[in-house]
Amino acid sequence: MSPEDSSAALDACRGQIDEVDKKIVELLNERARIVEVIGDVKQRAEMRVYEPKREDAVYANILSSNLGPLKGDALKRIYERIIDEMRTLQRDRMNPRGGDR
Repeated sequence: MSPEDSSAALDACRGQIDEVDKKIVELLNERARIVEVIGDVKQRAEMRVYEPKREDAVYANILSSNLGPLKGDALKRIYERIIDEMRTLQRDRMNPRGGDR
């Protein structure tokens, strides 16, 4: 493959990644809006933000739908970070001065 062909192929792949990244951002923000609603419900019900059983269910859901090429461990690490950020969003919304209920 010539350097020009390689460059064109990389540019095409990077363009695809840019489009996928935009979709991921859109989906993460959609997820965050749902998390805000959940936070409102939890606040009215005086529930805690952290629910380990629910997080386990999320992990089970994503792992059962994973067809690769990401390994389950990698996907779980990614979701651990997503869940952590969503939990922070929910906690901040429920108690702007900090702390968990």
